[in-house]
Amino acid sequence: MKLVTYVPVDAPARMEGRAGIVSGDRILDLATLGSWATHNGVALPAPLPETMLELLQRGDEGMNATRAALAAAEKAGVESLSAETGLAHARSDVSLRTPVPNPPTVRDFYAFEQHVKAARARRNVGMIPEWYEIAVFYFSNTAALYGTDELIPYPRGSQELDFEMEMACVIGREGINILAGEATSYIAGYMVMNDWSARDLQRKEMILNLGPAKGKDFATSLGPYLVTPDELADKRIGSGKDERFDLAMKGWIGDDQVTSANFKDIYFTFPQMIERASQSVRLRPGDVLGSGTCGTGCILELGTERHRWLLPGDTVTLEIERLGKLTNTIVPSA
Repeated sequence: MKLVTYVPVDAPARMEGRAGIVSGDRILDLATLGSWATHNGVALPAPLPETMLELLQRGDEGMNATRAALAAAEKAGVESLSAETGLAHARSDVSLRTPVPNPPTVRDFYAFEQHVKAARARRNVGMIPEWYEIAVFYFSNTAALYGTDELIPYPRGSQELDFEMEMACVIGREGINILAGEATSYIAGYMVMNDWSARDLQRKEMILNLGPAKGKDFATSLGPYLVTPDELADKRIGSGKDERFDLAMKGWIGDDQVTSANFKDIYFTFPQMIERASQSVRLRPGDVLGSGTCGTGCILELGTERHRWLLPGDTVTLEIERLGKLTNTIVPSA
């Protein structure tokens, strides 16, 4: 399934979105779909919720109920769904917000070896041996999340804005001290992530050995969909703690393709990240874990001779096979 959070296309910026599900070229409202399914003979354990976080908090029961309702709707066909007020929306009539607008936490890891090596080589320093020992991460800002097509304000005080192409997973079950070999069952889905970075602000923070903070917390883009693991089954490589996916990753600044990578090349897997993140800590449904930047996935790694730092007016599009395209345009500081 491809799950979304959406609002009417002309909705005010702070309007709270509703959970939906992609069906062909339409977005089905999740709560309305649940009511429709119940009235059409589908036995659901409870009404389907209005928000994505509520759905994730219901775990497998909520996801299985959503699948049952969606299967009945797709069997009934578009004409039957269109008769139900507020159920089926044309994609052009809605705007997508980040799929999980209010996650409890956002952790961003540093898991692609190629990116780490190349970025350090740009600074004429070698690889850190300790990097191979643990999957490291930092916490980002849950109050500065953006969906596809939303405008990104240029961070004040910076002159070196960068993008970072990543893949993210979302936790679907509560757990603590989760073993990597069992961690795949805790993943509700995956999405594209852009960890916007103010490199000049970040550089000063890292010199002081505390950060990143202001170099990162102004914006993170996630979307366009939350794609459930079953959609990627034929792309899976390995299992348990070694699970990866053979998914092409591409990124553009305007019409210039600057990123070409594949998620299968990640060094630390999402199961290994989950084990690290849950060490002595309770993970909750809706928690987001970012992979860190893929190889060739940012200007810092590519070098400004390949592309200058980003400016207002630039549009960045990131695409991961099966997960969709995440597009944002930068605008002047608010």
